[in-house]
Amino acid sequence: MIKYFQNKYALSTKGAKDLFYAIIWTIIMEFSFMAPVVLGFMFLDQYTQVLFNSLEMPKNNLTYYFLISVVLFLVMFGITYFQYQAAYTKTYEESAKSRINLAETLRKLPLAFFGKKDIADLSSTIMEDATQIETLFSHAVPQIYASVITIFVMGIMMFFYNWQLSLAVFWVVPVAALVFYLSRKYQSTVHSELYQSKRVISDKMQEGLDSAQEIKSYNQETAFSKELGGLLDQLENDMIRGELVTGAVINLSYVLLKLGLPSVMLYGAYLLAYGTINVFAYLAFMVIAARIYNPIMEVMNNLALLLYLNVRIERMKEMAQMPKQEGIEAFNPQHYHIEFKNVGFSYQDNIETLKNVSFTARQGEVTALVGPSGGGKSTIAKLAARFWDIEKGAITLGENDISQVDPEALLNHYSIVFQDVTLFNASVMENIRLGKKDASDVEVIKAAQLAQCDEFVKQLPQGYETRIGENGEKLSGGERQRISIARAILKDAPIILLDEATASLDAENESKIQSALGELVKNKTVLIIAHRMRTVLGADKIVVIKDGEIVETGKPQVLKEKKGVFASMLKAQYEQI
Repeated sequence: MIKYFQNKYALSTKGAKDLFYAIIWTIIMEFSFMAPVVLGFMFLDQYTQVLFNSLEMPKNNLTYYFLISVVLFLVMFGITYFQYQAAYTKTYEESAKSRINLAETLRKLPLAFFGKKDIADLSSTIMEDATQIETLFSHAVPQIYASVITIFVMGIMMFFYNWQLSLAVFWVVPVAALVFYLSRKYQSTVHSELYQSKRVISDKMQEGLDSAQEIKSYNQETAFSKELGGLLDQLENDMIRGELVTGAVINLSYVLLKLGLPSVMLYGAYLLAYGTINVFAYLAFMVIAARIYNPIMEVMNNLALLLYLNVRIERMKEMAQMPKQEGIEAFNPQHYHIEFKNVGFSYQDNIETLKNVSFTARQGEVTALVGPSGGGKSTIAKLAARFWDIEKGAITLGENDISQVDPEALLNHYSIVFQDVTLFNASVMENIRLGKKDASDVEVIKAAQLAQCDEFVKQLPQGYETRIGENGEKLSGGERQRISIARAILKDAPIILLDEATASLDAENESKIQSALGELVKNKTVLIIAHRMRTVLGADKIVVIKDGEIVETGKPQVLKEKKGVFASMLKAQYEQI
């Protein structure tokens, strides 16, 4: 049973056990709710016997029933308390663990996964899907199992009491259940389509927020609004169809169930007329028939919700089963030479991005990757830090295959500055301190000064304590870039990856930062990508990448004299100046 719950609902072992206990406590609670009804029937049965047979009511009879009622209330209160703890509190705990586990899974996934998924898609899974699952597991799943078992047990007891009237009550249940079962596949299809429509809307809205500047710049507001409106109309149609299908099935089942009440009335009257049953039994079954179909309908409503839940559970399973990047966590190489050995890599199937790439970036040297745009330079830099895993060849750091090293353990040895800077809505101080979480304020300020941040930071309202907005929206592109460089300087790792690190800077600030970087890169492995040829002329080694292949390797002066691709790029750039 525990394994079934784990596989069915993507639960942890503890979560599956908690669900089992929640079902048990809900069953006990459902039976406890029947106790007052049974007590009431006992009282009425005794009262009718006294009334029809002109007997005297036993003394203290009302006191006896009152005391029993008080005891029942206390017992029911205790049962309800434990049921709440099992069905709700434990569900919320499992939901919290599920979110944490999902975040841990995302943390260990290669960047290739994030390249294929939109931020809106991932955030919806973490927040909306997890919330929906949490709500249904606390309010529906234990209740479904408990209601089915309770109704089944009640049905058996009723059949033993009077099988004829019980048959009149329950003949409609399998008919209504058959209608629901036959529509299950179609309901699942509709729910899946609705789920995908919501995903498309989320992705489109995220795209609009991310591209607001471009949309306004090219006067695409009308076109974007029209496209978004069309998607919203489609979502509305899918939601209406989903509600109609589910509502039609549930209401048809409900109508069929309600046929049981007149069945009991008519057949019970027939049995009463022929003396087969007494008035009390007839009234009792009338009351039961009036009430028992509501919990059955509740089961069917919850089953319909479970069909919708299945889409979300499958999504959670899909993400949990993604191949994770793992490896040894205790990693301290003897040296920091990075070597590419016949590396092949593709972002898309059958389209090679890198082909048989081999070179070595040695410790104590600056290795510059140059070449035409789209040639694979940034890809090489990211592969060196294991942001992706390669398909062919090997990449080693200190003669250790990085595919066997845990990504976080590996990145402890890297300081990285990419052209696309990511900042957080926090203070300048905290954004720089990301490079070294335990750094003192003095260390942070020193790194900021080396990165030429000090001048513009002092002009901010609260200096280093100024919050810079979402992704540093209150700063210019050059200022954002300098904060990113300050992080790398603060981290002071033995390997430095610079991908167009000074692209957003003017010539004066670039020269200052180059001087600061000169101090930073001493005795370190430096891999630098730059389109400005003057930036790489001081490198120890140039690796020229074109169409995913290495076409030239050597010292800058040697490649200049060779008059190949590097010399052509150098000449073209100086002619533009």
